[in-house]
Amino acid sequence: MTLLNILHYPDPRLRTKAKPVTKFGPELQQFAEDLLETMYDAPGIGLAATQVDVHKRIIAVDVSENRDSPHILVNPELTLSGELLETEEGCLSVPGVYEQVTRVDHIEVSARDPLGEPISFSASGLLAVCIQHECDHLEGKLFVDYLSNLKRTRIRKKLAKQRKASA
Repeated sequence: MTLLNILHYPDPRLRTKAKPVTKFGPELQQFAEDLLETMYDAPGIGLAATQVDVHKRIIAVDVSENRDSPHILVNPELTLSGELLETEEGCLSVPGVYEQVTRVDHIEVSARDPLGEPISFSASGLLAVCIQHECDHLEGKLFVDYLSNLKRTRIRKKLAKQRKASA
């Protein structure tokens, strides 16, 4: 397996809208495994292909304690329902930053697996929030877009300072 390089905010490539996957099979399955491995290594609970500079509609999520319930969703489509819920979110592309974001607490998911087989299920709570967060990445949207301009500016400055200090 290969660990992939995660892009960091404000990299403009994070704003690229992902294209639907049309070719399924072993190559996509290998990419999905690399995406999952990269997410676990980071460590995180979700990762979108856009975050590793692959602009295809594929996400990996696993909110389980033991990292034993992964979901690889190709061309995911969501139906939002339920109550609005404010939760603290973070992002592997915005390291060390956690802010409150409002999302619905229940979704219906339909997608395909890396071999092209259809998947559909209901998700609620953290899994629903995580899938919504990762699907936003496929649209070129980050969780910081839900925040005020002032907070986004502070975050950009904080991350620039961290990059400068580690260089």
